[in-house]
Amino acid sequence: MTNRTEEALRQGLIKGWKGLVWLLKIILPVSFATALLVHFGIIYKLDFLLTPVMTWLSLPASAALVLIIGLFTGPYGVVAALSVMTFSMEHMILIAIFILISHNLIQESIIQGNSGINLFFAAFFRLFMALIVTFVCAKIMGVTPESGGAVGLGAYPQESKPFMVMLKLWGWGTFKLTVQIFCIIMPLMVILELAKTFNIITFITKMASPALSVMGLSRSTGMLWLTASIFGLAYGAAVIVEETQSNEYKKEDLTKLHLSIGINHGMIEDPALFLLLGLPVFWLWIPRLVAAIIAVWLYSFFLSARRLYAKRACHKKFCDH
Repeated sequence: MTNRTEEALRQGLIKGWKGLVWLLKIILPVSFATALLVHFGIIYKLDFLLTPVMTWLSLPASAALVLIIGLFTGPYGVVAALSVMTFSMEHMILIAIFILISHNLIQESIIQGNSGINLFFAAFFRLFMALIVTFVCAKIMGVTPESGGAVGLGAYPQESKPFMVMLKLWGWGTFKLTVQIFCIIMPLMVILELAKTFNIITFITKMASPALSVMGLSRSTGMLWLTASIFGLAYGAAVIVEETQSNEYKKEDLTKLHLSIGINHGMIEDPALFLLLGLPVFWLWIPRLVAAIIAVWLYSFFLSARRLYAKRACHKKFCDH
């Protein structure tokens, strides 16, 4: 018992450290490039990328900047922006829905790309679903671009800090993020190894089976889904990548998993940030959960239809001969 426990602890620490190093290879360059975009004001000029679709999403033109910030920096940047820009409650809800699905698009798509799905497809799918879900929610809520009031882009402070000050702020922020990830990854990997050693994972997946069935997911990916749902793609990256690379999963099961967690992950921390702005709980959790379920089941129906078509085509070809 003791030897098994010690070995599980050792393997967990080794895998946790390797996962942290791998994750930092993504986080450091992406976050530094983003810091440069913000420092030199380039990010504030990228709003033209989304301005044409703002009306379609029932958002004012000034929301394009907030969405761009979220796509690059994540929910924290969006909450900071919304705290100084005046939007109606309905518009803030739509912005939150969009960002909860498509935040940190580059970094998290790379993570998904290393754990069973094409990174370009992962990025496109999340952006597409963010647009669709936001559009549907806007129609349900009856929101228009003119609902409430919104200020121009100039309301978001674009302070010009000295480069060295920006560099120090980025370094300190990155250090704190690294410590946070370390404090999550290391115990998580150790717990996972202990769970494997003492067959606890089987019990956990059985407990999660009803939820997985509703989500349209395979029981084999239960632990990965729980990790992404609770910790998110960034914090849970080491576990997700390690598990998908060291274990055999069916491609179909992994695709379903990534469709689901691409839309619906980080179900605790990310939505909680927007609660600080007074946004309703329902719109922060339910729309993307429902969208994730629908996306996976549509994919399942597509696979079934394709198999049925292939079977009929094969049967017809056999009969012709």
